[in-house]
Amino acid sequence: MQGIILVNAYIRSEGALRQAERMKEELSARGLNARVEKNGRFLCRVEESRVALAEKLDFCVYLDKDKYLSRMLERCGVRLFDSAEAIELCDDKMLTYIALAGGGVNLPDTLPAPLCYYADAKVREEYVKEIGAALGYPLIVKKSFGSWGMDVELIQNERELAETAEKFRMSPHLYQKYISAHKGEDYRVIVVGGKAIAVMKRENPRDFRSNIECGGRGSRAEVPAEFLAQAERCAEILGLDYCGVDILDAGGTPVVCEVNSNAFFNEAEKVTGVNIAGAYAEHVRCALECTKNE
Repeated sequence: MQGIILVNAYIRSEGALRQAERMKEELSARGLNARVEKNGRFLCRVEESRVALAEKLDFCVYLDKDKYLSRMLERCGVRLFDSAEAIELCDDKMLTYIALAGGGVNLPDTLPAPLCYYADAKVREEYVKEIGAALGYPLIVKKSFGSWGMDVELIQNERELAETAEKFRMSPHLYQKYISAHKGEDYRVIVVGGKAIAVMKRENPRDFRSNIECGGRGSRAEVPAEFLAQAERCAEILGLDYCGVDILDAGGTPVVCEVNSNAFFNEAEKVTGVNIAGAYAEHVRCALECTKNE
């Protein structure tokens, strides 16, 4: 079988490239031939009124977030890990919360910001007051699209909220209740094939964001079974082959902060000793074998 491990066309992160190479190594150990490919080589195009594939591919470990290529690859019969729909649901944080809501997952109270199409528009004072009244202070404002803790802000008062609402006005974003039990701490639970296989605690004493890319540090952790069950439920609802679920500890109650379809696993492998790439590669192998035998 021939496959690719797709990364973003403009990727600068060494961690992302290391992750792709780890997947290549583990897939090869299981007899699956896959090369690391940067997006942008036009693997698919609309040609002669149909979606055409540039070369024969059986599968793709999709480490990008490009929703167009993922849909086109699937249209051409390529098996994606994760699926195009799952990637889209995770890429848009508000869509993630909407999909998970009512599914037995604990979520922070969240308000979606209305889209703005006018550069000269102004945020209304009543709008800002309503957000503060609903969520209290401090609260979180984050753009709906983003990774590594970028465009996430901790807001302390109405003045800061008004300024940030104005700054984010032209971008899809949301407002969220701040879970303050353990500032700068969360748990990254790695789920493969519906099972939680590794847990890393992330801590950042200098920032409210625990992301490794923001200066956080990872350590091996054990959590109650309910935390693992919440992560596995997220993967089930969103239809994910692989994901990292970020969980906050609200006084012993797990609260799901985000779900990442292409979560970095380099730090988690290092601190937990779990061969995450190997587990993911084995899941890919088994899934492809099942498809072949259908």
